[in-house]
Amino acid sequence: MHRGKGMKFVGDSRISAERKPNIPKDYSEYPGKTEAFWPNFLLKEWLVGAVFLVGFLCLTVAHPSPLERVADPTDAGYIPLPDWYFLFLYQLLKYSYASGPFTVIGAIIIPGLAFGGLMLAPFLDRGPHRRPAKRPVAVGMMLLGVAAVFYLTWESVVTHDWEAAAEQGKIQAEAEIDKESDGYKIYEAQGCIQCHGENLEGGPAGKALVDNGLEPDKIADVAKNGQGAMPPGVFKGTDEELKVLSEFISGVTSK
Repeated sequence: MHRGKGMKFVGDSRISAERKPNIPKDYSEYPGKTEAFWPNFLLKEWLVGAVFLVGFLCLTVAHPSPLERVADPTDAGYIPLPDWYFLFLYQLLKYSYASGPFTVIGAIIIPGLAFGGLMLAPFLDRGPHRRPAKRPVAVGMMLLGVAAVFYLTWESVVTHDWEAAAEQGKIQAEAEIDKESDGYKIYEAQGCIQCHGENLEGGPAGKALVDNGLEPDKIADVAKNGQGAMPPGVFKGTDEELKVLSEFISGVTSK
């Protein structure tokens, strides 16, 4: 620029004279690539994820998580059961090669190899194709993982004792029990407390006796002859003690 001579402008070829909108490139000429990752492909992934998230939230609202009784750290017979999405690992730890002295194999080594293989799948198979037949490594590893999870989950469901699990976690009604009464003393002396609990709340080996709805004669018959998992001949006392015990158990009701 010279004084008195006006101004001169110099153009820069690196700056485009026309402003172009942010249009994704056309990948139709490239094999295996049909659209841009942003925003086309990523937007579709977000929409699919949002649909599954809404469906999962609706499922949790319609079927809330079931609650069990208050945890008792002194109950050594309670068998915890993991949530459904960990049942396959729970089943894996039941096998002899993954439990006992080999727990490390079932709890760390095998799951670590499985999840590590899934994480390495994109690096083991770097093909540009989308057809499963042209990506045997990635598809094979994924099918193997899905099949193992489905089989172990199914095996855990069909072999688990769901009735016993529901019984051990059932929320029991509290009852007012006179522990100084003759009936409770007989109940304690005959060893009923070991299976049916100190407060007749039941346990892993015996049902709850609170609000049982049975007549004293029926309770006496069960105590002598047994019923279900209870073997006959458990009661060793006299007929008079059996009468007192059956009347006591029949009268136990919740608050």
